[in-house]
Amino acid sequence: MLYAIISSDVANSLDKRLAARPAHIERLQQLQGEGRVVLAGPHPAIDSNDPGAAGFTGSLIVAEFDSLAAAQAWADADPYVAAGVYEKVVIKPFKQVMP
Repeated sequence: MLYAIISSDVANSLDKRLAARPAHIERLQQLQGEGRVVLAGPHPAIDSNDPGAAGFTGSLIVAEFDSLAAAQAWADADPYVAAGVYEKVVIKPFKQVMP
């Protein structure tokens, strides 16, 4: 089943994000290599694909997991969690309608 992992950043998270990004991306690439990622990306803090110093306010990942517990375990092990980037992470089952 698909799950949406919806994360909200702490204030002024950009430096923490940049430091943990390589490990975060490596885990996403592994998941993508297994054919399980539908989409993934950050929420820019301003209306721009490159928000610069404004940074990001969170992230969204939609991916396939065997269960909600498996999605939660994967999200709990995210390097952004360990680095203190995320203030809150919510995981919900997701039903893809389009495309």
